[in-house]
Amino acid sequence: MILRRLLLLLLAANLAWWAWAQGWMRPWGIGPVQQQEPHRLERQIQPAALRVLSASEAAGVAMASAPGAVCLVSPPLDEAVVSALRRPLAAWPPGSWSLDPAVEVGRWVVYMGKYPDAPALERKKAELRARGVAFEPLANPALEPGLSLGGFPTQDEAQDQLKALSERGVRTARVVQERPDLRGTALRLPALDDSLRPRLADLQPLLAGQLLRPCR
Repeated sequence: MILRRLLLLLLAANLAWWAWAQGWMRPWGIGPVQQQEPHRLERQIQPAALRVLSASEAAGVAMASAPGAVCLVSPPLDEAVVSALRRPLAAWPPGSWSLDPAVEVGRWVVYMGKYPDAPALERKKAELRARGVAFEPLANPALEPGLSLGGFPTQDEAQDQLKALSERGVRTARVVQERPDLRGTALRLPALDDSLRPRLADLQPLLAGQLLRPCR
């Protein structure tokens, strides 16, 4: 009799464990903890996307992660400037600089000018302010004294702006190319940190007046 009861208890315990393991008892708040990882596959490394970095590339990645590092780049430079830069850059750490082919798209402006003198320019500015028309200084000294009513990467966009302004009473403006496309080689400093900033003094005189600006 006792043995029979023990067998029945064992059978009941096994059945209870089986029901618990299968999650049949969850409606009553009893069941195993579910191990769900919905984002696990997204975080898996994809071997096909892996690429072995060269020593210089690896150095550049390491430098880019340095605290306080900034990325700077120059406008397209001509070959004479690039040649002058190579000598001081050779002493910089691997991966701290690169010289890359670059194109800077030209700029078209809605232009007003040239005016005969500064007073005439100021009168035009006052007239534009009264009409609520915004203007900006020109980047091309050959167009001074004059005003830009907006700069655009294409001539068509500048023509659209000119049409819109003419509907607001602006009659003497025209579209001109302020600067053509620039092609050359850009100096890129991907991770300029405190240890490298003093070396900029050696480069600035060689940049022919071009300024380094934050990378996009």
